[in-house]
Amino acid sequence: MERVKFPEVFDGLTTDSNAPRVFGEPYVTPDGVTVIPVQRPVGVFVVRDDGAQWVPAVDANRVALIGVLTGLLAAVLASLAVLRQPPWPRMTITENR
Repeated sequence: MERVKFPEVFDGLTTDSNAPRVFGEPYVTPDGVTVIPVQRPVGVFVVRDDGAQWVPAVDANRVALIGVLTGLLAAVLASLAVLRQPPWPRMTITENR
């Protein structure tokens, strides 16, 4: 029995933002799982023999990438600020005559 990857199922579903319903037409996968899309794709309900499960339409890799890029940008900006003007006071030696 072939398992269906849910991000692939999300791509195949269509949502109509003008529809008066919150839930779309059920979609049955080849392995017998019923997928019920929710309007404005925030996720789907997956109904199996053992019960129902909510699967959010969130790409965890994209969320992780945004977090890494935000941290990298913050580190670069902080480094530039420190290199441009160090946080310690300027100390200069002057000659007394």
